[in-house]
Amino acid sequence: MPEEKIEKKVIKIPSTVTVKRFSELLGLPVSQVITELMKNKIMATINEEIDFETASIIAQDLEFETEKDIEDSGEEMLDLEKVIEICKQEKESGKNLKPRPPVVTILGHVDHGKTSLLDAIRKTSVVSGEAGGITQHIKAYQVKKKGQLITFIDTPGHEAFSAMRERGVNIAGIAVLVVAADDGVRPQTKEVIEYLKEKKIPTVVAINKVDKPEANVQKVKQELADDGILLEEWGGEVLSAEVSAKQNKGIDGLLESILLVAEIEDFKADYKRDALAIVLESHLDPQKGAVATVLVKTGTLKTGQDIVIGSTFGRIRKMEDSFGKEIKNAYPSTPVTIIGINDTPKTNDVVQVVSEKTVARTKSREALTEAITKKSDLSKQKIYQAIDEEKVKKLNLILKADVQGSLEAIQQILSTIKSDEVAVNYVETGVGNITESDIKIAETSGSYVIGFSVVATSVASRMAEGSGVTIKTFDVIYELVEEIKNLLAGLLPPEIVRTDLGRLNVLAIFKRGKKEMIVGGRVTQGKVVKGVNIEVKRGGEIIGKGKLVNLQQNKENTGEVKQGNECGITFEGDVKIEEKDTLIIYREEEKRRKI
Repeated sequence: MPEEKIEKKVIKIPSTVTVKRFSELLGLPVSQVITELMKNKIMATINEEIDFETASIIAQDLEFETEKDIEDSGEEMLDLEKVIEICKQEKESGKNLKPRPPVVTILGHVDHGKTSLLDAIRKTSVVSGEAGGITQHIKAYQVKKKGQLITFIDTPGHEAFSAMRERGVNIAGIAVLVVAADDGVRPQTKEVIEYLKEKKIPTVVAINKVDKPEANVQKVKQELADDGILLEEWGGEVLSAEVSAKQNKGIDGLLESILLVAEIEDFKADYKRDALAIVLESHLDPQKGAVATVLVKTGTLKTGQDIVIGSTFGRIRKMEDSFGKEIKNAYPSTPVTIIGINDTPKTNDVVQVVSEKTVARTKSREALTEAITKKSDLSKQKIYQAIDEEKVKKLNLILKADVQGSLEAIQQILSTIKSDEVAVNYVETGVGNITESDIKIAETSGSYVIGFSVVATSVASRMAEGSGVTIKTFDVIYELVEEIKNLLAGLLPPEIVRTDLGRLNVLAIFKRGKKEMIVGGRVTQGKVVKGVNIEVKRGGEIIGKGKLVNLQQNKENTGEVKQGNECGITFEGDVKIEEKDTLIIYREEEKRRKI
């Protein structure tokens, strides 16, 4: 009688799970699960979390099949450009259109007060909470003026964040160009101006810091005119407002200018269709799971809808507005945080509502399996590629960040590091805390684990200590970048710096040994120093090298003999010194190179 095939039980496991909850999903005692973890060299207590990959391995060892606990979809995806085109076509058609709030992006040079301006507009404190004083994530907020909503998007001002700034411009309808009255038009300001002119984005200029004694508003207006931004009062079409974010002056005038431009532009959208939204930011929340901040471009996004976002899927369980208030519907131009997706989407991914749930979920499982397989294969390929390409020394990194924007910014900055000898090799990148899976990959690939605004789980920390894996975490991007530059510099061979100290003419040979010689001579230039290097010059040519191991003057040991004096030295080397040779005395030092 043929043996019956026993089907393994399939369990759904979330992206992270406590050991206790994991044991409940398996229907096994906690002690058995902890024992199985220990067999795999993972020391985790009952209340500690393990990631999906680890839980999946343990479950399979215990004769279970696993799948990620998600609800997914797999329809054809739109990109940002297609969404912008759809919105344009909708407006041209004139069907089902209603006015929508203007979407405003704040642009300008770092330290010109962009975030302070938003702070003044929203009457809340943001600047004090910014690590390192630089806005490192895109943020979106809504404010009300004269009963009308205005959506603001804050983007980084530093030169390294150009891609993030461009994204902010692409999804906005109006740009506010912030220029400090005490500093004028700077390189990043010029870059933004060129982009605004190229994309023909309606612009309002905010001349900030007018309260400062050194403020020179007329100079700023002249510099703007020189760069092609001609203000209305100078005969141009660009509206401007003189403001002081610090003293909360001129803010009403700025908002009124924005509303005036919005009235001229006549922003409209179709509220009745299924929503299309753009991902501004995403991160992993310990309680909520994967969270994405999105901006609705057209249509109405509703709680309970099945959605697809790039390679990410889910059902909207909850939505919150920019003030953290729960809402059921998100209308065009509304920034909203959505909860209920299986993984963190990428910035610029498009949120699409899925109509056929059954088909969506079936496709999602196939997509997930393929994604996990590709991810694993990609990690291996990167490791093998690093081994093969020995000409360029690789710094293997596992990079984890709090949100996709941070990850993108860090990689963008690191891509500007130019070297023919060393390079960063990303073995793995991701959003969320550092887990035991990261440590396993790091141990296999010889990688450093670098985190930005994240922490290592207690299990991961213990594994790292036991396996010798280095974990370093940072809250300021530029401190992280500096550390990676130092790690890259450590891979470079040191620079040998030579310093010539003096010369000695050989007058007599006192002793000839197999490896050592004692000779006497006169210092004709500079000085002779004990413990340094010697080049032997004869007939105009260097014939050999050696070491000055001992130095005497008047038969007394000394450390240094200066020009014009006679001395005896003990020379160590293969070359045989003769009378009338010239000994060139020099020092070599290894100097660590910088990136």
